[in-house]
Amino acid sequence: MSNIESVTWLRDEYRGREGELVNFAGGAALVGVSRSTVSNWAKRHSDFPKIALLTGIGERRAKYVPHAEFLDFARAQLSKEPGSKTPGPHRPAALIRAEKVDHAQRQIARLEALEERQAVTLANTRRALAKHRAQLVIAQRQLEAEVGAVRQLQEGPEESVPPDSVPR
Repeated sequence: MSNIESVTWLRDEYRGREGELVNFAGGAALVGVSRSTVSNWAKRHSDFPKIALLTGIGERRAKYVPHAEFLDFARAQLSKEPGSKTPGPHRPAALIRAEKVDHAQRQIARLEALEERQAVTLANTRRALAKHRAQLVIAQRQLEAEVGAVRQLQEGPEESVPPDSVPR
């Protein structure tokens, strides 16, 4: 903590009482959870202890909270039943169903528009496919005609000369 620019006090009452603070990594080790668990607690719970001190710069900044407040919070979190969550505000079933209907209608409208665009694309693809099939038939006929003409040239002069006139 010797670099003045890298230390930011957010709770002045803890200046000079740094021994009462714990950083997130130390707190995680203290209660037997991962560092990311402590970060998630800090992000998701408004009752997580307020940060008293920040050290370091940028992404590697260490956050310190009061040790006693952290332990109280961690005990409360760890004593909860696994998977139990505080229920959110109750929403009437009719409101939930109305939202489902609205969502379904929006999805149907989106999918119908998609279907129309895809139908146009499919029609264009079919037209292009028919055009290229017709071009293929024409190209095959032209190729067959050229191959036939070459064969006639190769075979033609020998067949057109009578066998008696061939010198021996």
